[in-house]
Amino acid sequence: MNQKKTSKQLNIAFIQASWHEKIVDQARVGFVDEISNSVNVDNYKVPGAFEIPLLAKRLAQSGKYDAVIAAGFVVDGGIYRHEFVASTVVNALMQVQLETDVPVFCVVLTPHNFQETEDHTVFFREHMIGKGREAARACVKLL
Repeated sequence: MNQKKTSKQLNIAFIQASWHEKIVDQARVGFVDEISNSVNVDNYKVPGAFEIPLLAKRLAQSGKYDAVIAAGFVVDGGIYRHEFVASTVVNALMQVQLETDVPVFCVVLTPHNFQETEDHTVFFREHMIGKGREAARACVKLL
């Protein structure tokens, strides 16, 4: 961490989509588990991944947060729409950090062939814990 940031508590906004909430919640669990106790994490929920970038921009512009974490799970429901949603969300999150100069860490996953079976659900819940931890480590390194 650079010297300027270590003298104050870091404030992180964690935004998560509510679709597939039991899976997406695990990204937050992994993030909070990995991040230092001296970091304040405020959690926000939006209906779906498509709604994340606007809230990310508003929170980044507020001046309250040192970083924004965005978590979601965009699945292929049998139509091509998921690819458009995923790329739109990721591109918009990149634009938010470029426009606001506040880092935005993306934990929005787009798995291939996700089925709402017990095996897939368990696998992706565990995978999201790991992705949340990775985002926490990246956040600490960057800030």
